[in-house]
Amino acid sequence: MTTTISADQLRALEDSLLNTSGNVPLHVRFRSLFTLKSLKNEDAIQIISKGFQDSSALLKHELAYCLGQIKNTSALPTLESVLRNPSEDSMVRHEAAEAMGAISASKSISVLREFLADPDRSVRETCEIAIAKIEWDKTEEGAKTAETLKEEDRIPLYTSIDPAPATSGLLAGAPKPGDTSQADVDLLRDQLLDTKRPLFERYRAMFALRNIGSPVAVDALAAGFSDESALFKHEIAFVFGQLLSPHSVPCLLQVLRDGHESDMVRHEAAEALGGIATPEVLPHLKEWVARKDAPVVVRESCQVALDMWEYENSDDFQYANGLETATAIAVA
Repeated sequence: MTTTISADQLRALEDSLLNTSGNVPLHVRFRSLFTLKSLKNEDAIQIISKGFQDSSALLKHELAYCLGQIKNTSALPTLESVLRNPSEDSMVRHEAAEAMGAISASKSISVLREFLADPDRSVRETCEIAIAKIEWDKTEEGAKTAETLKEEDRIPLYTSIDPAPATSGLLAGAPKPGDTSQADVDLLRDQLLDTKRPLFERYRAMFALRNIGSPVAVDALAAGFSDESALFKHEIAFVFGQLLSPHSVPCLLQVLRDGHESDMVRHEAAEALGGIATPEVLPHLKEWVARKDAPVVVRESCQVALDMWEYENSDDFQYANGLETATAIAVA
């Protein structure tokens, strides 16, 4: 379903996202971005693509994510250009590769294969997973899953296009936590933590555990924070941001506070905490926004997370009300 807006409203969103005035707060730009994402049209793709000239790696990472979620092949040239840019932040390049996997065009496989030996581990691992995702989408199982999700009586637990499908039997229509045995969770935990398995299979276990969503499933996912792969850990933090389980707050706070952890992982932990939005989260987000010694991407993520926290604790109906906010700024 797409949303229709006027040319003036679209221009206001563009000015907000691209910060043409020079004084649009980052969290407002994020809201405008997600409003553009919801439009799912060529105008939105063109505007979002212009944002890669920005200096914020965090914003550009989110631009790439949204292009993937729109799932339109017209975004592929922009994403490929970002992936090919060696001077771009690895967090942004990784997200461009993941977005190509989300769009799932067969022609992207040859491009992604070029970067399986990339110097940056997160980039090459993402390309490995994206190739496997595109290939899986073309299999009989993938086609059957896509068809199942179109059925009106199968409402997905999560509407995002994931980098890997949940392990078979625990797909979008997963059983409720009470219907899943401890043995199932233990098996998925073993698959999640088995570094001898391909990353794609481990990701499938990750998303199956997300779909279960019980405290024991959260604990199983949290065990993945001991992994050596920053990409793997960042995806676990992202999953916690989808689950919104207060049970994950302690381990996410530990990740955010860990100065030895990758910025990519800490950034995702911060945003997950903003979405969970329990009272104990707030002082930690404020602390890292104010800390001048914090990495830029961590500080900016906490700024965005604070906005998310305030939204979750407000009476606002929809977080991505960037249209209203951008229009207000444009006429101010």
